[in-house]
Amino acid sequence: MDRARPGSPYQPVIEALENYPQKKFYNVSKLGGAKYDTLPYSIRVLFESSVRNCDGFLVKETDATNILDWKTKQNNVEVPFCPARVVLQDFTGIPAMVDFAAMREAVRNAGGDPAKVNPACPTDLTVDHSLQIDFSKCAIQNAPNPGGGDAQKPVAKLSLLKVQPRRVPCRGQASCRGPCGSGEAARSPGQFSAQIENTPILCPFHLQPVPEPETVLKNQEMEFGRNRERLQFFKWSSKVFKNVSIIPPETGMAHQVNLEYLSRVVFEVKDFLYPDSVVGTDSHTTMVNGLGILGWGVGGIETEAVMLGMPLTLTLPEVVGCELTGTASPLATSIDIVVSITKHLKQADVAGKFVEFFGSGVSQLSVADRTTIANMCPEYGAILSFFPVDNVTLKHLKHTGFDKARLEVMEAYLKAVKLFRSDESSSREPEYSQVVQISLSSIIPYVSGPKRSQDRVAVNNMKSDFQACLNEKSGVKGFQIAVEKQNDIVPVQYEGNEYKLSHGCIVIAAVISCTNNCNPSVMLAAGLLAKKAVEAGLVVKPYIRTSLSPGSGMVTHYLSSSGVLPYLSKLGFEVVGYGCSTCVGNTAPLPEAIRNAIKQGDIIACGVLSGTKNFEGRLCDCVRANYLASPPLVVAYAIAGTVRIDFETEPLGTGFNGENIYLRDIWPTRKELHTVEEECVISAMFKELKEKMEKGNKRWNLLEAPESTLFPWDLKSTYIRCPSFFDKLAKEPVSPQPIENAHVLLYLGDSVTTDHISPAGSIARSSAAAKYLTNKGLTPREFNSYGARRGNDAVMTRGTFANIKLLNKFIGKPAPKTVHFPSGQTLDVFEAAELYQKEGIPVIILAGKKYGLGSSRDWAAKGPFLLGVKAVLAESYEKVHKSQLIGIGIAPLQFLPGENPSTLGLTGREQFSILFPSELSPGMTLDIKTSTGKVFSVIALFENDVEITLYKYGGSLNFVARRCL
Repeated sequence: MDRARPGSPYQPVIEALENYPQKKFYNVSKLGGAKYDTLPYSIRVLFESSVRNCDGFLVKETDATNILDWKTKQNNVEVPFCPARVVLQDFTGIPAMVDFAAMREAVRNAGGDPAKVNPACPTDLTVDHSLQIDFSKCAIQNAPNPGGGDAQKPVAKLSLLKVQPRRVPCRGQASCRGPCGSGEAARSPGQFSAQIENTPILCPFHLQPVPEPETVLKNQEMEFGRNRERLQFFKWSSKVFKNVSIIPPETGMAHQVNLEYLSRVVFEVKDFLYPDSVVGTDSHTTMVNGLGILGWGVGGIETEAVMLGMPLTLTLPEVVGCELTGTASPLATSIDIVVSITKHLKQADVAGKFVEFFGSGVSQLSVADRTTIANMCPEYGAILSFFPVDNVTLKHLKHTGFDKARLEVMEAYLKAVKLFRSDESSSREPEYSQVVQISLSSIIPYVSGPKRSQDRVAVNNMKSDFQACLNEKSGVKGFQIAVEKQNDIVPVQYEGNEYKLSHGCIVIAAVISCTNNCNPSVMLAAGLLAKKAVEAGLVVKPYIRTSLSPGSGMVTHYLSSSGVLPYLSKLGFEVVGYGCSTCVGNTAPLPEAIRNAIKQGDIIACGVLSGTKNFEGRLCDCVRANYLASPPLVVAYAIAGTVRIDFETEPLGTGFNGENIYLRDIWPTRKELHTVEEECVISAMFKELKEKMEKGNKRWNLLEAPESTLFPWDLKSTYIRCPSFFDKLAKEPVSPQPIENAHVLLYLGDSVTTDHISPAGSIARSSAAAKYLTNKGLTPREFNSYGARRGNDAVMTRGTFANIKLLNKFIGKPAPKTVHFPSGQTLDVFEAAELYQKEGIPVIILAGKKYGLGSSRDWAAKGPFLLGVKAVLAESYEKVHKSQLIGIGIAPLQFLPGENPSTLGLTGREQFSILFPSELSPGMTLDIKTSTGKVFSVIALFENDVEITLYKYGGSLNFVARRCL
């Protein structure tokens, strides 16, 4: 909703902004008096949204009143929230856009105007989850074309045992004097010329300008090749849908682009002002809370509902006030602050709550610091971590290109609705559910690991802590290595040289984009440390998989313009591309010789990365210890080659003259960082980034895509297919139809998660999805993943309930199988469901407690619907998943308290008949009759009139489609 809703009961509080009579807004501060003044800032945003979007149906006056009464109603009522916009990444975005394309088709077939089908909420889709590291340094992996797009030219196969020399990206310009260094020579001690310029990127050995590092261009070429079909669909979407903007590949991460480019802070649509807010399909969406923008990550089906014009529903949350005081140590980076706050908030039990920061220490943090902290809130379980807008925010926005007039209007509006935080203000702080106090002065440098992000280790205790991990029993920290084996050394030959691996050796070091690329200070610290290291003569061992994956071109820009990028490259930290890579397990494989040595010696090898997730085995199956660290510490540990080092007393290595070089010798001072940051992070850089986004890139601009109102579906496509959600679309809803003589497709136990239900990961060769793709002429190496094929309902339906750990009581052991009762055959779940549909037999699911646990996944509801599931009958549900079932048109039914299939004597082999009355009401009881004559009652879990309406229409997709007829 972007303007005053006609007939809204709150129209009397629409006012003109002082000194800007043409600007209108809801002055919500006048509605609650002192009650409003004590609300947390984040709750004030929810309140404004409910007032502005009040229509008496989706959002009611009682909803606004409940939010205003937050102090007494928190945790007790559900309220709707209408975000100002949606941010999608390509994996979760493609099924949403495919649904809109299919909706246009259905509206046309029903006699409506397909051009009316558009997202109701502004939607930005960033293509950032397609990047894979096929090329890293010189180790170019032979990556096949995994289906989709034109076949690529063959890539020369390179043995990991005989790694070819690494080419430095000067591309052999004629003006270069002599060949670029390679292999070990490329990392040998040697100083760069003093004539290194700021921009553009230079060959660090010959000072010749180069367009982009070779690894970036090759990875980008592979990305466009394997994803061409999906990219063409996205480009069509950007041309024909209103309210949709596509950010093409090579631009940046969804959350990073959201922060740097898409964020408005205050929306202004036709001179009507309201707070910016956002939901996104990326867990890092919370980063924008550092800018004073309320936002968090949700599942694909929730974002699709918002795109359809439906509000999110959430339990009015508790808000934990986090009071920051003091000033952090000069050696403590934003990452140290983040992990310290993470530990405090985990101990405070903030799961499922809002966190809001206040206190004198808040003003000591830059916006970059705040966004880094806000970005980590999924790790400590909070829904979001909110920093209200203040003078620090406005100063940051000025540097990033917001013009003066816009900032003045923004400040005036936020102060008018009391959404502007000020240390000088005489007004009292908001009241919170609880307050957690953190002194920044107590924070010292930490890393997190070796298996969990919440297990912090002070850097000065790292060596002793790792030794303790070797001694401890296997568990959340321990590895249980026998004392006599703790000092084992395994020699290994690599690139003609012998190296020695031991427990604690570093084999992966990644400066990646998840947490800290939005903070120039920590990335520049890594670059300055690399510069000092190279100048001192330090090197990184060549077998260590080093990589630098910035979240956007802005990061590369300031690393380049500050002159530190060549030094990072010299140490092996070359830019590999823009997108999720190491953090999601997409790192290049370790050299085979190194892998063999680790496994043969049972070595506890380590990875260090500047990300947010370090679960055991996530980076590589043979890397058992993984530590989260700040970017400069990632570089420092890579140079040291081991985590078994005391930086205070032991040197990183030796310099040119054989002298010992300690970390303190090359660690950049805060003053150095401040100077470089001021010189490099300026408005011109943000302006250039924005121009790049708006102009696209050469590959994207040259990509051909149709411009027709309806998408021309390719029947041969294995990536994009028109789904069948709208096959029974009619102008008027019908009364709920009875479910007669339904068979049970699956009989499940307790705690069935969305991971059990929804397709995810690689496509197993024996699966129903694999059989489908094989019949389409694809080989196993071309299957790609379920994530990449989310736009093909035929693949995703076959992948539903295909998890090998699914425990179906009909089978008695974990397997993605079930029994087709009319024939008695044991089949894949899809094959059985397909037979039932051909026979015209409806199916239901029996389940135990907490059905649908886990992260929200759109296909956890869509998949069962397309399998023909009409209802789920469970003892209890995960609330979000229950709402998703209604949103797709599946009835969520619940056994009466104390009852379950066992107490009722059900085997699951019966047939079930369920009669729905013509008029449903919230929480009503229904009768179920079985083929054995048993009759029992269940609760229909429709909690309000909105859910009943959606179910009658066959789900939210059909509800919105009918409104276009």
